[in-house]
Amino acid sequence: MSFDKNNRSTRSSHSSRSNVGRTNRANINNNTPSPNNTTSLTRPLETAFETESNPLPKRQRTLAEMFTTNNNGQASSGKAREENSTFTFNPSNSSHPSGSSTQGGSFNFPNTNATSGFNSIKDNIFSTNNQQTSRKNIDQNGSFNSSNGSRIGLGKAPVKKLVIKSFKVKPKLPENYEADTWRKLKGAVNAIHESQPVPDSLEELYKACENLCHHKMANSLYRKLKAECETHVTEELAKLKNNITTNEVFLTAIDNCWKDHCRQMIMIRSIFLYLDRTYVLQTSGLSSLWDMGLDLFRDHVMESKEIRKKTLDGLLCLIEKERSGESINRAILKSLLRMFIDLGIYFNGFESAFLESTELFYRKESNTRVHALEVSRYLLYVEQKLQEEKDRTIHYLDKETRKPLIELIERELIANPVSLLLEKGFDSLVSNGQKEDLARLYSLLARVGHLDQLKTFYGVYVKKAGLEIVTDVSRDSTMVQDLLVFKMKLDDILTTSFLKNESFFNTLKESFESFINVRQNKPAEMIAKFVDAKLRTGNKTATDEELESILDNVLILFRFIQGKDVFEAFYKRDLAKRLLLNKSASFDAEKSMLSKLKTECGASFTSKLEGMFKDMDVSRDIMISFRQTQKYKELCKDIELNVSVLTQGYWPNYPPAEITLAEQMTEYQEVFKSFYLSKHHGRRLMWQPSLGHCVLKAHFPKGKKELAVSLYQAMVLLLFNGVDIETKMSFKEIFEATNIELKELERTLQSLACGKVRVLTKYPKGREVDEADNFSFNKDFTAPLFRIKVNAIQMKETVEENTNTTERVFQDRQYQVDAAIVRIMKTRKQLSHTLLMNELFEQLRFPVKASDLKKRIESLIDREYLERDKSDASVYNYLA
Repeated sequence: MSFDKNNRSTRSSHSSRSNVGRTNRANINNNTPSPNNTTSLTRPLETAFETESNPLPKRQRTLAEMFTTNNNGQASSGKAREENSTFTFNPSNSSHPSGSSTQGGSFNFPNTNATSGFNSIKDNIFSTNNQQTSRKNIDQNGSFNSSNGSRIGLGKAPVKKLVIKSFKVKPKLPENYEADTWRKLKGAVNAIHESQPVPDSLEELYKACENLCHHKMANSLYRKLKAECETHVTEELAKLKNNITTNEVFLTAIDNCWKDHCRQMIMIRSIFLYLDRTYVLQTSGLSSLWDMGLDLFRDHVMESKEIRKKTLDGLLCLIEKERSGESINRAILKSLLRMFIDLGIYFNGFESAFLESTELFYRKESNTRVHALEVSRYLLYVEQKLQEEKDRTIHYLDKETRKPLIELIERELIANPVSLLLEKGFDSLVSNGQKEDLARLYSLLARVGHLDQLKTFYGVYVKKAGLEIVTDVSRDSTMVQDLLVFKMKLDDILTTSFLKNESFFNTLKESFESFINVRQNKPAEMIAKFVDAKLRTGNKTATDEELESILDNVLILFRFIQGKDVFEAFYKRDLAKRLLLNKSASFDAEKSMLSKLKTECGASFTSKLEGMFKDMDVSRDIMISFRQTQKYKELCKDIELNVSVLTQGYWPNYPPAEITLAEQMTEYQEVFKSFYLSKHHGRRLMWQPSLGHCVLKAHFPKGKKELAVSLYQAMVLLLFNGVDIETKMSFKEIFEATNIELKELERTLQSLACGKVRVLTKYPKGREVDEADNFSFNKDFTAPLFRIKVNAIQMKETVEENTNTTERVFQDRQYQVDAAIVRIMKTRKQLSHTLLMNELFEQLRFPVKASDLKKRIESLIDREYLERDKSDASVYNYLA
């Protein structure tokens, strides 16, 4: 790089850097100056001086800043130079590109205020194309020479090594330096231990510790410091031993001692920090100053049996007070337990004793409270104590203590008295529907793995409570409703309290199946009657949605019963009455129930029921055709006749009844018979008057009424049309005129003369009908309604009807048993008695006794379907 005379850069010929003003400076030891010390530079001394017109960059001021140039071009020494320091400059010979040369020389620069022998010229910087090196022509007199202002270039000088020489006289420490320094440090340590102001500044003490470490006195310093701290801890131990207080007062003393010790060790460590971070850190087997303080406190104070016992007893006493409901100082507990943890004696020195005392405390509490408190209150107590112990692990206990502590409390308060708790109050909790307490019981027993025991008690309760409902004869009329309420309550408990546990649902199902089949046929019968009551007209207590929900719940009970054939028989009988007497509340509800039964039991179960609905549809079409005939229009002008044609195989069996109908009724009956047989050749009609019903127009002195009655009731009332209003008819006369069966006639007359609607008057008055009674038309009859329904006697179930239905079920079961035996033997050909019985129990859908099965087997042997094996009488052979 070249410069003009105004020292401004014009152009650059190469990318090499200019070395103008770069120097290396020697490190001068200010402590022991020596006039003979010299510094040998490893490279040519390159200097540049800063003027107004030529400011130097910062990096070029390394050496030049030590000199200043006056207005005359002379340089004076700067303040940065040390006295008697001398630089020796030995430049080597180098050739100038133009051929000129300079002689090397040696110059001394004393640090004085005298002017130097440098002659400053304006331009002393030059450049060449091959190298950029600034040189100054220096003569032997110590001046820079320039011939006619021409630029002089020097060649590149060889590299020189920088050599720094050591002191000739090695520095020595003052005598007793270590002792004096330790005396100062010891005074500071004692002041800290005595809680007095430290006499020296912390900076001086820190520097003193650092100097001792630099002079390899760290080992001695560490040992002395440890001994001093140990002495102080021993003194504190003596004070604690002389403290005769106990419990909280002593805990306050030990807590203050511990806090003071920690504060003192932090202060001491700040002074000896250099020792802690150098010597201690680099030496294996040494504890840091903080750990040393902890070790001393543990080895002297807490290893003392007396001190540790008093501390431990005080801590346990405070905790027991808190468990008993007293208010305590938790800060002391937290501080001292942190001390146990920091000293590494928490688990061996505190936790084991703490858990042992906790076990004794809660064992005593459990034995006392489980007998004194109700189960619900005891469960609340357990839940409260578990939460309190969790809070203790958060506030002052170590988190590792939580698991064994909670397990111990669960064992003492829950697991050990679980049987007593369940026996004492589980039944009452379920009976009273205490869902929150049951949920709490479930949660607590789940923690200790005793849900199986809870499930067992749950099953026992369901069986016991269910048996009370099923076996109580006085509650037969409300059995199904009670079972539904009972089932809904148990389902609600399972959902809300037992978290929909599947095993509990299975237990509930097994328990229901167990108790509901104790009375083999009654529950099935009552379920069928309950459905009948819900599907009848007049049942206005439920909406369609509520009725659908009730049917779904009833179907759940239906699944539990084993005698589904009994249900079918009674349901079919009741369905027939609803269809024939137009008592069905909703055909949609009837079809919905039929669909549910079909889904539950299959198509074979509902085939006859579906046939009944089909017959009603066919009968409706037949009556439409019949009313269009000419004969019907001619004869049946004042009477509307409606006939239901039924298929005998679909409908219940009704006993034939030979009664004497009114003449007009008989005529209409024959007209329909002729019409039907003309359409269906080869068929035979059997009339069932017991299921007929009529609407009669009655003329009473106080007004006209319409009476909805059964066919039997209509026949009796029509007898009073041809007689005087005051005429009395005897029971015998009515019987001879109608030919109604005696018991049926008694019930019919009772409903007309002794019921709520008394259209006849009985003589003598009474609730029961006797064969000696007389009856007359009730001329004083009044009623607010125009159309009056007289209770139809056939709507009420009789004992004989119920017995007949049950007997038909048993008879059907015999046929099913016979068919099953033949089917099994036809497949196996030969089978032992035991295996045959096992297969029968698996295939039959209804409960059956082994003795009944044996009777059916003997019957089949008599009818030569089976035979006993000649070699083994317990084996049966099938006869084709």
